[in-house]
Amino acid sequence: MTPRAKLLHDMMRLRAVEERIAARYPEQEMRCPTHLCVGQEAAPVGVCAALRPDDYALSHHRSHGHYLAKGGDLDRMIAEMYGRETGCSRGKGGSMHLVDLSAGFLGAVPIVASTVPIAVGAAFGARMRGEDRVAVVFLGDAAVEEGVVHESLAFASLERLPVLFVCENNLYSVQTGLEARQPSGRAIHELGAAHALSHAQLHGEDVFAIHAWAEEAVAQARAGEGPSFLEVLTYRYLEHVGPYEDVELGYRTREEVDAWRARDPIAHATRALADEVGPETIDGWMRAHAEALDAAFERAIAAPYPEPEALFEGVFRGTSSRLGEGT
Repeated sequence: MTPRAKLLHDMMRLRAVEERIAARYPEQEMRCPTHLCVGQEAAPVGVCAALRPDDYALSHHRSHGHYLAKGGDLDRMIAEMYGRETGCSRGKGGSMHLVDLSAGFLGAVPIVASTVPIAVGAAFGARMRGEDRVAVVFLGDAAVEEGVVHESLAFASLERLPVLFVCENNLYSVQTGLEARQPSGRAIHELGAAHALSHAQLHGEDVFAIHAWAEEAVAQARAGEGPSFLEVLTYRYLEHVGPYEDVELGYRTREEVDAWRARDPIAHATRALADEVGPETIDGWMRAHAEALDAAFERAIAAPYPEPEALFEGVFRGTSSRLGEGT
């Protein structure tokens, strides 16, 4: 499989995973809120393909694609969504709290922009330890409305840290559009310029362009040439949280959704690779993805729940041995 074909393969895998989760979520066995990235596959795949296994990645609440693209384990992610002991967060975090240090995935957190300074700290720590590591943080368009993002950009720029900021601009924060939240006439990627970062804006259907940018930005970061900021113009096909569509709510139109679906990243890559990847190959990939998902769901459902005592493990509580007495 060529590198370009693998980008398509990996996007199709993410789509298959998210669509399977959407299909099974109404069974009410996954008891955590879930934010699906159907339509946004190009950013995680294109960026993470430029990383090494020991590089760091952090995410926001729409995290499944980032986790899997960074090398996270499918079985452990599905088990986590079912609250099982075998989950990547031992069944205690759910969809929005994926953590897998073995994959360099330092975490996903639902608090808007909260992982941005953590990524900067991870990059700063790696440099202080003399490690050749790059950190990537994925953030949404609403994150740039938080002060901590600007503080993080400024510090990363000042210290020329090996960190990449990837803003997935899908136009909405829950059901509120950009026009009601941010000043008109300013593109988000221009915030990178304001903090003296290398910056770019790319369309979310073009995984090849995103990957090319990421390779250059990662090489720049490893060479000590400082951080970069990428704005990806993308779109989520499904509702903010949950497995359904939400056009009936009125904050976006069917015409808008259909226009973005016509720019689908998987369809774009499939057309671009038509001479290299034929229908039989794609069918084979999809069968393999389906089989892996069947097995992952079966193993997750059969796995045990955490013991009650696990609730108190991995929790910061100061120096006291009794809950509530720490500082």
